[in-house]
Amino acid sequence: MTSIILKPGTVSLGDWRAIYRGAVPHLDAACRPLIVASAEAVARIVSKGEPVYGINTGFGKLASVRIPSSDLATLQRNIVLSHAAGTGEPMPIGVARLMMALKLASLAQGASGVAIETVDLLEAMLAKGVVPVVPAQGSVGASGDLAPLAHMTAAMIGVGEVFFDGRRIPAAEGLSAAGLTQVTLGAKEGLALLNGTQFSTAYALAALFEAEVLYQSALVTGALSTDAAKGSDAPFDPRIHALRKHRGQIETAETLRRLMEGSAIRESHRVGDERVQDPYCLRCQPQVMGACLDVLRKAADTLETEANGVTDNPLIFAEDDTALSGGNFHAEPVAFAADMIALAVCEIGSLTERRIAMLVDPALSGMPAFLTPKPGLNSGFMIPQVTAAALVSENKQKAYPASVDSIPTSANQEDHVSMAAHGARRLIGMIENATAVVGIELLAAAQGCDFHAPLVSSEPLEAVRALLRAKVPHLDDDRHFHPDMEVANAMVRSGAVIKAARGIELPGVEG
Repeated sequence: MTSIILKPGTVSLGDWRAIYRGAVPHLDAACRPLIVASAEAVARIVSKGEPVYGINTGFGKLASVRIPSSDLATLQRNIVLSHAAGTGEPMPIGVARLMMALKLASLAQGASGVAIETVDLLEAMLAKGVVPVVPAQGSVGASGDLAPLAHMTAAMIGVGEVFFDGRRIPAAEGLSAAGLTQVTLGAKEGLALLNGTQFSTAYALAALFEAEVLYQSALVTGALSTDAAKGSDAPFDPRIHALRKHRGQIETAETLRRLMEGSAIRESHRVGDERVQDPYCLRCQPQVMGACLDVLRKAADTLETEANGVTDNPLIFAEDDTALSGGNFHAEPVAFAADMIALAVCEIGSLTERRIAMLVDPALSGMPAFLTPKPGLNSGFMIPQVTAAALVSENKQKAYPASVDSIPTSANQEDHVSMAAHGARRLIGMIENATAVVGIELLAAAQGCDFHAPLVSSEPLEAVRALLRAKVPHLDDDRHFHPDMEVANAMVRSGAVIKAARGIELPGVEG
């Protein structure tokens, strides 16, 4: 299994992606003195006896309640147990691992006041595959992702459940089976583990990585649809896009042009084609998909910054034993990033569905109705297009910005929240919807190109067709359509469509 050395504050998107895909993170040893110094600063602050939020006071609206030194450990345990109030299905394991790694990197920057043993346990859980069962609903994105992070922390003290060795078992049992010992939290530690944006950020990063695969796959299927419809590659001429200057648009046009380069289908109608212009769903791919790429890159920039920050409260400054209360836990940047990803995903699916609709319409595509040789007796691609339309409309409903919503919590002490958790959590479902739309386009575009035989498309696009045809034959007469869709969806989701387009470097979110 791949290992990643985490250097908190400077972790790349590529490393976060690798962790999401299964790599095991290990902290840079240089972090350890910072963690120790921060914990020692908390001990000195406690010894002074002055009230400091989260260390020897209550939480939220109860911040004015002073807690005696003899109860500080109980205070930290209580906050974990009381705040572990999430509901709903558990986080996917990959996203939960990413959340743990984000928290690990935040704590390791030496501004949170946690003991080195606590950080070591979190790191060891990741290394040994002990993943807390974290209900995915219950955070409003400020004051941090409290409920989900409380469930993560509860597992560290032996409460709740974990996934381990393919099983869902009690946390204490899972820790023991992995050879790990639960921790007893000291002053500040419970709050440090609960405060922060790591749940929202993990979901948003996971969605970003999946949206990148979606975008790249839709470029490939979009090029294949263009050939299937005998569309023109003239709208991808670099001179057009240089005049507008948007980077994403320029790179998208270049990619589409290269994907179609050498296509005999394209050459067959380069001269004497009576059609003057293609529909927008073909002609405006660089403008729409390029704008989506630019938005995804902006979200990536925000999330990379967030992932490398420290977002709990209060923050400890060991150089002068200061604890400063602020609002780094407010996940507004993550909420905005999640909304941007939602818009891009929605538009990728929307444009893709329009190409499917064009391909099944003989008035636009010039091919048999619904891409079946015997329309009427057979329905062909009639209902897959309806399914695509349904999924696109569902995504439109889900794309409403979450960041514009807020609801007061904690007796109006926490009177403005980001809704980043919901905004990020909806994205995976939206991407699944859009993935299914792109999968349908893959089937439809390949079917359309079949009608142009013996003419073939470009080398990379023919490689994509060959990938599909190895498992899904040409549709002559109607058959059970769902299995074909499942195969195509899996090819899109896994990135197999991207890999099949060999020799073509597709633009990504890291630029």
